[in-house]
Amino acid sequence: MRSVGVRSAGVVAVACGVLAASLSACGGSDSGRRAEGDGGPARSDAPSHSADLKRIPGIGDAMRARIPSDARQVVAVHGEGVDSVDSTVTLYTKSGSTWEKTRSWPAHNGKKGWTVDHHEGDNRSPVGVFTISDAGGVLADPGARLPYTRSPSFAAPRYWAKSHWHDFDYVIAIDYNRVKGTAPNDPTRPEGQSKGGGIWLHMDHGSGTSACVSVSRPAMEYLLRTLDPHRHPVVVMGDEADLNA
Repeated sequence: MRSVGVRSAGVVAVACGVLAASLSACGGSDSGRRAEGDGGPARSDAPSHSADLKRIPGIGDAMRARIPSDARQVVAVHGEGVDSVDSTVTLYTKSGSTWEKTRSWPAHNGKKGWTVDHHEGDNRSPVGVFTISDAGGVLADPGARLPYTRSPSFAAPRYWAKSHWHDFDYVIAIDYNRVKGTAPNDPTRPEGQSKGGGIWLHMDHGSGTSACVSVSRPAMEYLLRTLDPHRHPVVVMGDEADLNA
């Protein structure tokens, strides 16, 4: 378990969690307005255990082939539809040659759904398989196994809707167009700014994000304490049709 301080004084202006010029942040609502669906009833977190599985349900051959052979933890994000903001996050853990469904939570994804060709500002979450290597947030390390960076620079701008202010209390970086081994809010975009970046798992505000995946605080705390770099965790994310391809 490792906690890391502010890794770089220059890490201050990226898409998800600080003042970004484009305001394409994961939780940000345009001009401070509440996003559609905010304030609706929260769905409860659901512990889930199942018999051992030979394969992860809902993941087709093409997507499954992209999961690294050494991955022993998979966070599966199943979107309800290509244009839906609603999804389910499920943690699977591999033992030997079988997978166990460990726990599952309701979640939200991009305000406009999913895309296989994500670009900055499209308000869609990227479909794919991505490694998970770094975490952080406004709050103190809750016992994360991943390297954790605590910094006030993660805080959402106060001109956003109040419902979004705690989005980045905890975040887990999804390794889409970012440099592994850096703080989640490192601004470097290896594939260029137009491909977007700052795609995180973060705390939910009750509606769609700008590209990230959001879950409840208990879910974030559980994932932070459970995702283990020695188990090479990855996230497999997308709408039902693309995941089953």
